[in-house]
Amino acid sequence: MAKASGGVLGFFQTICRFNFGNFEREEFKKFLRMGLIFALIIGVYWTLRPLKDAVFIQLVDKLHLPYAKTVSVIALLPLVMFYTKLLEKTSREKMFVILPVFYGITALVFAAVMLIVQIPHEEMAQRGGFFIGFTRVIGYLFYLLVESFGSLVVALFWAFSADTTEPTSAKRGFPLVVAIGQLGGILFPYSVGGLPHRIGLTTDALSLFVLGILTLLIVPLVRYFLRATPKTLLTAFHGKNETSTEKKQEPGFLEGLKLLLKNKYLLAIFAANFIYEVVVTIFDFNFKVSASTVYTGTALSHYLSVYGSSVNTVSLLCLLLGISNITRFLGVGVALALMPIIVGFALFGFLTLNTLTFLFVLMVGSKAINYALNGPALKQLYIPTTPDVKFKAQAWIETFGSRSSKQAGSMFNMSLAPFQKMFGEVTGKGHYLMLSGLICFPLLAFWLIVAVYLGRSFKKAIKSNTVIC
Repeated sequence: MAKASGGVLGFFQTICRFNFGNFEREEFKKFLRMGLIFALIIGVYWTLRPLKDAVFIQLVDKLHLPYAKTVSVIALLPLVMFYTKLLEKTSREKMFVILPVFYGITALVFAAVMLIVQIPHEEMAQRGGFFIGFTRVIGYLFYLLVESFGSLVVALFWAFSADTTEPTSAKRGFPLVVAIGQLGGILFPYSVGGLPHRIGLTTDALSLFVLGILTLLIVPLVRYFLRATPKTLLTAFHGKNETSTEKKQEPGFLEGLKLLLKNKYLLAIFAANFIYEVVVTIFDFNFKVSASTVYTGTALSHYLSVYGSSVNTVSLLCLLLGISNITRFLGVGVALALMPIIVGFALFGFLTLNTLTFLFVLMVGSKAINYALNGPALKQLYIPTTPDVKFKAQAWIETFGSRSSKQAGSMFNMSLAPFQKMFGEVTGKGHYLMLSGLICFPLLAFWLIVAVYLGRSFKKAIKSNTVIC
């Protein structure tokens, strides 16, 4: 039996060689385990994301989506403070118990609440203003839950991964982890997120119940990973100029922000995250508004779940077709520099073709190429950094870099309704699109400059075996 399993493992190693490079046997098993954890995290997250938008549109309103983005940024501030405090007092292993248990139990609670609040608008109006206000609060709270899950749990996973992987191993291993993660992102949204609509239910409670159980399963998977992986494969990058000075730094939840503001390398990573999210937030808002005019209730949840599965399907195909070879052979810098160019073409299409079908294709392509190419490259940028940067500064960058950029994009999206009110629906939309082009194209040019700087800095640090910050 062991010989047979060894043969299967060797077969998969051979298949993965073209796309990801040559792995040692135990190293390959390590990344398979890491990929399984990531598949569960991404599967849950990409199922929650479409549910978040569909539930919010049903319980609140589609034109309130930009306001929800803004509220999520403000509300995430105390959450990140608390998260950073926990990082100072607990180990990385304990963090992978605390967060999954919290989100798993909370998802189960929301599953019960959805049975009460997800009812037709006619019945909701009959119950009075208090009930309508209550459902809106639930809509905002659920939106915040999903936004924080994407920020904290995903960031914790990548910080944990970067702190247990050497640079040369990460270059071939991280794209493999992302590829395995896409399987979760393909299977879960369609099978779990779209389940209520397919069996004729009017609420998403069943999906949330399943997601709560799946989130709790992250804990035993992480424990298995640490127990089964050899200790020699759980070591991080340590530059020759690295010291223990981080232990002498003044503790506090603002330490990650201080690290970010003091180093231009971290500010550049922040900028790369920020600009991408601003542009895609504009795409995303228009896509969700268009979708909500065609679908409602669990039918909208199902449609957006299909979108989520499609993003991860295309992302996986990109990885299997060898897109990670760009990073392996041409370097992190080339992978980073390609993204603003690709998004620039997407922006041109957005300004000229604005139908639901095109927006679906645009969002799938933009998200997929980010997860397959840009994401793994950005994660590698944290390798030549200290543990404090990996766990604390990265949390600030990926939480507030992502959320503040979404807030910036959402504040721009708030202009759509006033434009349409002032100039009419068609002309107002035209002004909105023209202004978005005037803002986004210069941002993409700056992003390209930042990407070149990051690529050069990373290459220099790895070559000289030094930490950047």
